[in-house]
Amino acid sequence: MALKDWPDAGFPGTAIHPGTLRPAVVDEDACQQALARTADPADAVFVLLARGRTAEAAEAVAAARIKDPDSFRLQVLDADILAATHRTESAVERLRRLAGSVGGTPAEADVLLHLGKAQFSAGLYGAAAQSFNRALELRVAAGAGAAKIYSSTLALRRARDLEELAAS
Repeated sequence: MALKDWPDAGFPGTAIHPGTLRPAVVDEDACQQALARTADPADAVFVLLARGRTAEAAEAVAAARIKDPDSFRLQVLDADILAATHRTESAVERLRRLAGSVGGTPAEADVLLHLGKAQFSAGLYGAAAQSFNRALELRVAAGAGAAKIYSSTLALRRARDLEELAAS
């Protein structure tokens, strides 16, 4: 899949790597310009994670959560960092709790997508496919934008492909 076909990751200059389902910086200039314009600490954490600088991302999210412990986005990023550092069991547990707390809201689809990514990282492709499928259903029902539906569809397809491969 060509770089131009990678799903948007939600921050300028970033996209979702279709093989790992993790964010990656694909346009350093656009990413740097957007970082210079934002004061949201979650954006900086996200970019650190997209650059693969997980230790720095963990420090940044910890500092940001001290100031804003209830931030939904920071909680999700904290779990993403756990998954990226191979602590997927903790990431899955946190995301399941978070999904329960936002059930029935527009945020539920986003949490389910991140839950699926944590499960995917752990090699739990069947569970990941279930999470991605539910996120996709919720996004379609809510009339989400094409980029969100595309990223959910790609993640679901990838998880199903690996689930089938593991079964054979």
